[in-house]
Parts: sequence; structure tokens; C-alpha cells
Amino acid sequence: MNVPLSLDLFWWMALFVQLLAIPGTLLPLLPGLIWLPVGGLIWIVAVGWQQAWPELVVALLLFGLGLVADLLALGLASMRLKASRWSAAGAGVGLLLGVFGLLPALPFGGPLLGALFGPWLGALVVETWVKKKPPLNLGWLESLRQGAVVGLAVVAGLLVSRLAQLVLALLGVVAFIGLSSR
Repeated sequence: MNVPLSLDLFWWMALFVQLLAIPGTLLPLLPGLIWLPVGGLIWIVAVGWQQAWPELVVALLLFGLGLVADLLALGLASMRLKASRWSAAGAGVGLLLGVFGLLPALPFGGPLLGALFGPWLGALVVETWVKKKPPLNLGWLESLRQGAVVGLAVVAGLLVSRLAQLVLALLGVVAFIGLSSR
């Protein structure tokens, strides 16, 4: 027996998918703002393009703003301190290792502490390695200090980006509720 899905069920499915964006913005390895346009597409399947295009356009716009927030937060933090282009890659590797508990320095911390210290440690190691010959031959200690500062800037950029994406996810869910219940 084939039971057609009701419009209410589609609305709740689309809302649930969009609500997945909220934990995705807080937890680094989960998909975040991409859930907003996916929820918009579910709503388009239910009611059609003519009625649901504003929800999808808003969701795509917020997703794009989230990508820009990521790029700006990391780029500005690194540029301000004249960090190497590899510091963000080191922070990404450190994030993965930290969240999965693979950093030997953080066996007690768990995923949340790993998500904070992993990127810092990754950026510090990469920045120290890249700047083997610091300016004015100040030695490894100065290179290590510079790496630690760059690591802090990268982590601060990640936190600012996560906060901006959380606000965008909440705004997307509220906009979907407001636009789809007209």
C-alpha cells in the first residue's frame, strides 16, 4: 500500500535537516551550514519551486556567508601575524588529531579539548618548522614563540568563525520557519 507523504511531514523533515546545521557549526567535523540548502531542497520537493524558492535562496546565501566567514577568520588571523600559508593546514591536521584523541600530549582531554588545543599545536609545529631560520637568527626559541602566537591566532579565528556560523545557522532556521509558514 502506497501512502503519500503529507505536506506537514515534508515541512518537519526540512526543518529537522536544517536544525542539523546547529550542532554542525559547533562540532568541527560535522557538516554545518550545508544542511540549510538541503532542507530548502526538501521543501522544494514538497511544495514546488514557485512557492519555495525564497527559502532555498536564503539558505544558499547563509551557506555562502558561512564560507566567507571561514576564509576571513583564518586568513585575517594568519595575514596579520605574517604566518606561512601552511599554518592553516597544520591547524586542520591538528584539529583532526585532537578531536580523535591522537595527540600524545592530550590523552586526558577528550574531543572538545582536542578541538581547541589540536589546531593550536598543529599550527605551532608547522609554523616553527617552516620558519627554521627566523629573522635576525634569533634561534629556535623565537621561532617557537612565533609559532605559538600564530597557533593562538588560528584558534581564535576558528572560534570566531564557529560563532559566526552558529548565528547564521540559527538565522537560517528562523528564516525557514518564517518564510515557509506564509
